[in-house]
Amino acid sequence: MIKFEVIKQHSHSQARLGRLITPHGEIRTPAFMPVGTQATVKALSPEDIVQCGSDIILGNTYHLYLRPGHDVIKSFGGLHRFMNWNKPILTDSGGFQVFSLNTLAKVTEEGVTFKSYIDGSTHFFSPEQSMEVQEALGADIAMTLDEPTPYPSDRAVTEKSLKLSTRWAARCKAAHQRDDQSLFGIVQGGMYKDLRTQSINEIIEIGFPGYAIGGLSVGEEKDIMYNIAAHTAENLPPEKPRYLMGVGTPDDLLQCSAMGIDMFDCVMPSRNARNASLFTSQGKVNIRNLKYKTDDSPLDPECDCYTCKNYSRAYLRHLFIADEIFVMRLNTIHNITFYQKRMQDIRQAILEDKPFS
Repeated sequence: MIKFEVIKQHSHSQARLGRLITPHGEIRTPAFMPVGTQATVKALSPEDIVQCGSDIILGNTYHLYLRPGHDVIKSFGGLHRFMNWNKPILTDSGGFQVFSLNTLAKVTEEGVTFKSYIDGSTHFFSPEQSMEVQEALGADIAMTLDEPTPYPSDRAVTEKSLKLSTRWAARCKAAHQRDDQSLFGIVQGGMYKDLRTQSINEIIEIGFPGYAIGGLSVGEEKDIMYNIAAHTAENLPPEKPRYLMGVGTPDDLLQCSAMGIDMFDCVMPSRNARNASLFTSQGKVNIRNLKYKTDDSPLDPECDCYTCKNYSRAYLRHLFIADEIFVMRLNTIHNITFYQKRMQDIRQAILEDKPFS
């Protein structure tokens, strides 16, 4: 099981500096989790991920269930040994991918029927099946199966969906058996504050060691996302970790940490890296741009990552234009390091009780 401790409350915002203890180590919060969809953060070794400053990564239940299969991973002793990662892992429930990748997914009270994106075969996920898969994967933190509400959705659809997610959450808790794995509940309710409050109350009544905010960053305007995230965070138990799923940009991390949110994940830094879009202290850089052809400067002079210490913008551009695989690693190392440096700066500002910059 996990143990969460708030070390210091920020006087300039709702942010808090914390420590989340898991069976595989300590997570400094607020924390950003790189996404390791297929039991890997694309292009990086586990050693790279640690060097970037990451305490925890996220694994994807849906993809690992389909390939190589949770039974295969279980036979290796779990996901940690399978991918040679000895620090904490969080696995999502698979719900978001089931619904986002399957336009014909069929939902009933029992669960959801969907087709594999790999071969079109038919599969069924129930709350109990999601728990079976996540327990086989053996992550430190698992998530309840929920029905993410698409955006936009009217009130009736949103309320029906959150009620189903509540019932599924109760079934997940009843089915979950691993003592060395903590199960987080997920708050839904779309963009309706009163439905968010209803979901919060129902999920808290079931009782979980941590709570996630789901159903945001799904196409809504930024101010709506911030408004709903802040409302949800302020009504969750202060002694439990709060996790905002699928968010977001570097600015999102700053704004939402200030709301008292402790954990984040997003594919943006790694996906952008593979598409030549790099985050720097001077703003975004599109490294394929012709103006970098003879640029001998590091990608970001304020960054001390492996990429910035050893290679020029010109070299990174050359690799990308030449379609060399090595650039995927170099770009991803930089972007993940940039995100982790952002989190370190946030934690330091809380520790020193300085306003966020």
